[in-house]
Amino acid sequence: MEHDNKRVIGKCFGTTVLGARGQLVIPVEARKELGIDAGSKMLVFGHLDSWGLFLVKVETAEELLNIVSSGLDELARVINESKTSAGVTEAEGS
Repeated sequence: MEHDNKRVIGKCFGTTVLGARGQLVIPVEARKELGIDAGSKMLVFGHLDSWGLFLVKVETAEELLNIVSSGLDELARVINESKTSAGVTEAEGS
């Protein structure tokens, strides 16, 4: 099924039950599709209003941080260039 210009924000893989030792079983379809294997490290986040938890693979979070960091470096470069060109324009106008 195609999503015509609609942003897909997630997928439900089914349900799981919290065990007596606080463990959850991640459904096999989710593990396969998301590349989660035994030993995969996960970050666990809770929603501020106690709606639930969400998990993010540590390697994915690292990739995201690298992308954001690169974007911030590029933004800083553009800002510096615009300041430099604004200074040149002001000097020319004087």
